[in-house]
Amino acid sequence: MAAFSFNGAAPGNRCALNRPRRSALHSIMTKIYKILPRAEWRAAQAAGTFTGSGIDLRDGYIHFSTAAQARETARLHFHGKPDLVVLEVDAAGLDLVWEPSRGGALFPHLYAPLPASAVTAVIDAPLDTGGVPSFTLT
Repeated sequence: MAAFSFNGAAPGNRCALNRPRRSALHSIMTKIYKILPRAEWRAAQAAGTFTGSGIDLRDGYIHFSTAAQARETARLHFHGKPDLVVLEVDAAGLDLVWEPSRGGALFPHLYAPLPASAVTAVIDAPLDTGGVPSFTLT
């Protein structure tokens, strides 16, 4: 699937002159979310950065969701997985790339480690009776 780039840069072409930029629409979005196992977050806290979960490492970027996308991400990708947390991340200052995914919706991706200092809240995501992570976003 092709990446959606705001300045014509191809994914993987991340030199300083070709860095993708955020659109005006996405630049006003200051909170994004990452669902991950609590143990991975603890390790990231200790290291000071989060370099990604398995799927992130495989794909070459850290997957995030907007508030509107997070519950469906939880249902589709984290069903039955216990001891999860949702990181609320301040997107300001992150060099995000918004790329199409599920149904063509644009999702925020980070092609760099996430500084632990960008995490503004950690939200528990226990499984509901159907096995889907449940959480309330602020």
